[in-house]
Amino acid sequence: MKDEQAMKDGKVNSRIVDAMFRKGLASLTGKKPPEAFLLFFEKTDVVGIKVNPVGSGLIATRLEVVDAVISWLEEGGIPRKQIVIWDRFDYMLKDAGYTEKRFPGIRVEGLQTMDEAAAEGKRDNSRWLTLEGCHISEGNFDKSAFYFADVDGPKTKPYLNQHVFNGKYSYFGKLLTKELTKIINIPVFKNTGNGISMATKNLGYGSICNTGRLHKLLFFNVCTEVLAFPCLRDKLVLNITDGLRGQFDGGPMPVAKFVREYNTLHIATDPFALDAVCHREMVAERKRRGVRVNEHPIYTEYLRYAQKLGLGITKSESIQYVQI
Repeated sequence: MKDEQAMKDGKVNSRIVDAMFRKGLASLTGKKPPEAFLLFFEKTDVVGIKVNPVGSGLIATRLEVVDAVISWLEEGGIPRKQIVIWDRFDYMLKDAGYTEKRFPGIRVEGLQTMDEAAAEGKRDNSRWLTLEGCHISEGNFDKSAFYFADVDGPKTKPYLNQHVFNGKYSYFGKLLTKELTKIINIPVFKNTGNGISMATKNLGYGSICNTGRLHKLLFFNVCTEVLAFPCLRDKLVLNITDGLRGQFDGGPMPVAKFVREYNTLHIATDPFALDAVCHREMVAERKRRGVRVNEHPIYTEYLRYAQKLGLGITKSESIQYVQI
């Protein structure tokens, strides 16, 4: 979906965004929004909306996109008390404007807390570290559901502050394993080096703890393998890449000079197909901007790996891509 009037000079037109979402939903499902709702949800579902709050005020998931999704869910009969806006970090959600005041009646939850001031050495660790030496968020993670990799996290307090655990196990949040019955994934359109940081990254790294140890060696494996776990695979029903504003270089952290307004929403049921399409668009955009592009297969191997595992469809000729 594309509409040049959706975002202009940093201001979002919520009416146009809502219309874009509904037209995209109709194109995806072949049904009007009320009938489309029935393809994905029952009124008893507890729906988690996974946003990307990194880069608040610049490239984080726009609040207006989430508003459009919530409006559709409510019209379908899901009460606000059964909707959860979530991410891994509670402070990032708050910084990006995801508060219960902004979204009354809706639960806003981070899987963990992190004390930024303590991480920077500006105060002691008493706000996140218990007397027993454990992270206060340990109880938020399900030790019966984990991603194992034979790589240890550093045994330092700054690492523990950010990652909760530091062994060879990355546990899933209990919110995912025990509470949510359906998930809507709303990443943003941005790069990570010559790869992308969109649908699969938003869930792969946002659903588990102790991820710092995984980036260098297993970055793309996590984007694929974590999504194979039942608490994601069986519950994820819709992916919406927010490209109202995106970033074509310098990512995944926000760099203002590389941010542009694209006024697009990409909607798909398959996060791997979505990433395959968005990767091609990101490569094309980087070339248009004069950014050197490394097209080594490493940046798309994880997509082919996902198709081999039966997690999604990633071959161009097998993806029906409709532009509206």
